[in-house]
Amino acid sequence: MPASAEPAEFRIRPIAPADDPAVAAIIRAVMPEFGACGSGFAINDPEVDHMCATYAQPRSAYWVVARGERVAGGGGIAPLRGGDGETCELQKMYFLPELRGLGFGREVLRLCLEHARANGFRRCYLETLKGMDAAQRLYAAAGFRRIAAPLGSTGHFACDTYYLLEL
Repeated sequence: MPASAEPAEFRIRPIAPADDPAVAAIIRAVMPEFGACGSGFAINDPEVDHMCATYAQPRSAYWVVARGERVAGGGGIAPLRGGDGETCELQKMYFLPELRGLGFGREVLRLCLEHARANGFRRCYLETLKGMDAAQRLYAAAGFRRIAAPLGSTGHFACDTYYLLEL
């Protein structure tokens, strides 16, 4: 738990089926803030409405940050679609403004990378956008390096910035 947060107020936990509507609403609220609402973005992925079932798949996990009973953000990890089996993808990590800057991105990222290592992945990939500056600073601080082109077949052709981390 980030030092700046009150333990009783915020909690990070694995996603539950009842969280699906809240997580979908967060994704649909946050992505347009950064211009990510057309085709080729994760906002249109079919799993957005079924996140718990999606991340119940082998080698996958998703965590939510709850303030009381209200989910206000989350992030997950899963095998990279169209990847080599040794590369995972950091996926759908979004936070409502009330959580930003409090250290929850760093903590959810840590949980995702810990899960990836425990599940035998050797690399972690992610896609993002120019303009998501705070997120890119977080990724760089965690050791991700920018790469020139996308990996796998995520279907997110509208993303324009790619990162990779050797685990």
